[in-house]
Amino acid sequence: MAVEMSSTCPGLYCGKSSLNGSLGECGVCPRGERTNEQSICQRCVESPELYDWLYLGFMAMLPLVLHWFFIEWYSGKKSSSALFQHITALFECSAAAVVTLIVNDPVGQLSIRSCKVKMLSDWYTMLYNPSPDYVNTLHCTQEAVFPLYTIVFIYYAFCLMFMMLLRPLLVKKIACGLGKSDRFKSIYAALYFFPILTVLQAVGGGLLYYAFPYIILVLSLVTLAVYMSASEIQSFKNLIAKKKRLVVLFSHWLLHAYGIISISRLDKLEQDLPLLALVPGPALFYILTAKYTEPNRILSEGGNGH
Repeated sequence: MAVEMSSTCPGLYCGKSSLNGSLGECGVCPRGERTNEQSICQRCVESPELYDWLYLGFMAMLPLVLHWFFIEWYSGKKSSSALFQHITALFECSAAAVVTLIVNDPVGQLSIRSCKVKMLSDWYTMLYNPSPDYVNTLHCTQEAVFPLYTIVFIYYAFCLMFMMLLRPLLVKKIACGLGKSDRFKSIYAALYFFPILTVLQAVGGGLLYYAFPYIILVLSLVTLAVYMSASEIQSFKNLIAKKKRLVVLFSHWLLHAYGIISISRLDKLEQDLPLLALVPGPALFYILTAKYTEPNRILSEGGNGH
């Protein structure tokens, strides 16, 4: 028989003595295991669900998007090396993702075994240490969502390692259009945002797991609106005037589709796939309504008393 309190902590197993029914041995399940309904440690042998892979994809995209943002921010129009730095950042993150999958269990394969996420508390086992006698605390801090919590840290470590090995040499060779103090600023920025991402995962990993589809949709909508406004795109002609604008637009469309798929989880294909038709909606709505919300026009009409 298992002790009831162990069910409150998915990483803690407890049993009762077979002789007198007193509290028996209690402990934390080894990594790669979690307790079942009987509070017995069981090895995680399931494959991640689609939603789990989408979550890992979101966490993998964060450093790549930040790399691209800061490369573009500090390169501007001064250097033609931005494209090569973008490609290098993509290579770094892709290589880090492949190596991370290879070193995780099962080692040497581009696949992982995992425990199914059941509730938010699975991410924060350290908050559910029980005190059966109200004196002694049984510590059950363990990765009940194996490996969705630690695999992100491993990925960030490899991203940082590959960046430090590859990017400085590339920037030094091709970023001649930038000053000596400017050419490494995108690398310095990464040295700041990687610790921030690490803390974000450590503290809010469980919250991000449930909220990331909505975060993607909101951020992609806001950034698309800001970009089109800053670029003064008010018609389809303005939109297709530069290839870069089309690249940005299609990138946001991919993010919209990613968010919609993450929310729907494609449980019912015949109902969920038509939702992807909504992807171009925000961009079309912005272009069709931009002429009615142009600030100069509103000010001029207000001055005329209309």
